[in-house]
Amino acid sequence: MQRLVERHVPAVTGVLTVVSLALVFAAALRVVPAGALPRAPDAVLSAIPHLNAVISVVAFGVVGASWRAIRRGNVERHRTGMLAGVVLFAAFLVMYLYRVALLGPTEFAGPAVVERFVYYPVLAIHILLAVVCIPLLYYVLLLGLTRPVSELSATNHPKVGRVAASLWMTSFALGVMVYLMLYLF
Repeated sequence: MQRLVERHVPAVTGVLTVVSLALVFAAALRVVPAGALPRAPDAVLSAIPHLNAVISVVAFGVVGASWRAIRRGNVERHRTGMLAGVVLFAAFLVMYLYRVALLGPTEFAGPAVVERFVYYPVLAIHILLAVVCIPLLYYVLLLGLTRPVSELSATNHPKVGRVAASLWMTSFALGVMVYLMLYLF
């Protein structure tokens, strides 16, 4: 299986991206009937946004530290950190999509002018970056997992990885801003 993925990283990236985005949009657009999912207690559903904010802050730090590790030549710390970042992102996404599939998106309760000129633009950029990151993350992850470390510098892994990490960190930061606007301000 690894050989197949190694030979077809762009194609596997495309398939994983399409499947992932289909699941994301199915949950976000509430295509999945809420009755088809087991319902967690209200306290758990209420805690998800707060837990996801913590996950986003931790993931931001982990990805930043992992980026710094590779710049210092610490490949193992970089690999471990980036894998942890992917796991954190997956946990965030599963919880977020579960909650949205059951309850729908959270309404902005602030003033309409803030909603229109601050909240929606920040939310739109956050969502756009998150969507753009999915194929980039799959691509660098698949390259990183299927190639020996000694060969990675000859692939697109470093170049695409820098772009992916920058966009990913920006998306996490904007996600925290969205959280703050929805739940604290």
